[in-house]
Amino acid sequence: MSLDETDFDDDLGGSNKTRPSTDMSVIELHCEDGLTGEALDGLHAGDSVELTGRVISLRDASAARVARALGKGEPLPLSLKDQILYAVGPSPPKPGQIIGSAGPTTTARMARFLPALFKAGVRGIIGKGELHGDDMAPFLAHGAVYFAAIGGLGALLGKQISSATVVAYDDLGPEALYALEINTFPVVVIIDRQGRNFHESARAEWRTRRKSGADVSDPRDR
Repeated sequence: MSLDETDFDDDLGGSNKTRPSTDMSVIELHCEDGLTGEALDGLHAGDSVELTGRVISLRDASAARVARALGKGEPLPLSLKDQILYAVGPSPPKPGQIIGSAGPTTTARMARFLPALFKAGVRGIIGKGELHGDDMAPFLAHGAVYFAAIGGLGALLGKQISSATVVAYDDLGPEALYALEINTFPVVVIIDRQGRNFHESARAEWRTRRKSGADVSDPRDR
């Protein structure tokens, strides 16, 4: 990031300030009480972010139950206003652990539930995999942000979680709703509030460079 720290904070406004960390290529974002749209406005597709605060877990069964309750006008067990949801079904913790493996779930599997969740106030989703077309549309319609966590690193990501408490639907086991306290949890902005899609833009840039004859090989292979 080339932004000056003061300018960055001023542009965002609000109490949930986003600021460059010591490594200027990473943005620190605090979500103890959720995140406002203003706090997310400063993010751009492709930004590397470290999240610290509270997120709510979500999996297929819990997403379906929440969406069903919303559709019937029933009260939810917790407010989703300004919340960030993490698509994860953590494995049971081993002795001495707070949580087991906690890698992301493929977000497209829950795409049909996203419109209801965003309408209820959810500001962003952490998951994995690409979203395009109809699966991406709810993010554009509601100005929500899609963060991607790295798949295959569940054990390491679990170490960034300092507490895990079931807040609803405990009968669903690992697919219950958990309040997860996370610390410098690494994610990448894939879809930002302006509708830019990092997967699409990166692929388009690669094609343009390839067409122009530029070297598009992995530098590590040179």
